[in-house]
Amino acid sequence: MVRLLVILAVVAALCAGGLLLLPAGQTLFEDTRDKLGKTKPVTPVDVRASDEIPRHPATRTTDGLSNSYWGASAPGASVTYTFREPFRLVDLIITNGASASPEDYARQARALQLDLEVTTQDGEKHTEKLALSDKPGPHTIPTGISDVRTVRLVLHSPVGLTQGRHLALAEVEFFARS
Repeated sequence: MVRLLVILAVVAALCAGGLLLLPAGQTLFEDTRDKLGKTKPVTPVDVRASDEIPRHPATRTTDGLSNSYWGASAPGASVTYTFREPFRLVDLIITNGASASPEDYARQARALQLDLEVTTQDGEKHTEKLALSDKPGPHTIPTGISDVRTVRLVLHSPVGLTQGRHLALAEVEFFARS
């Protein structure tokens, strides 16, 4: 009888532990799948900005060209990307500045910090502060957020913002697990 009670207590403890650790286990499982799987690009269906400089609309951040850019007049400007279907955002690639080429990169000001605000299909918001180095070329940011519907980037900590110059963001790319 004692043996049976001990076995039942162990089974009950394992079940309770499994239920308590299930969210952590699911996160670990999804992160492992992200790292081992391949990715595919995802294109937003809508791009809207809080501020745009003439001839430099926010849609330039998704045109596939790193030598065109979205221009914003001041820190705090934001761009919001909306997607047709929810997806798991595995990676985000940001090309900061006016261009990925070193000679054109510093032509305009750059934001060295971004707020990343992701809204999922059920309305849950994930917020993260991103720090970018002041160098040309793509910056890859692993994210691992499921059921993404919108992504909003807010520009902060400008460098090179002087009279006659504006904040520039060349390209933003989104990748889902394939």
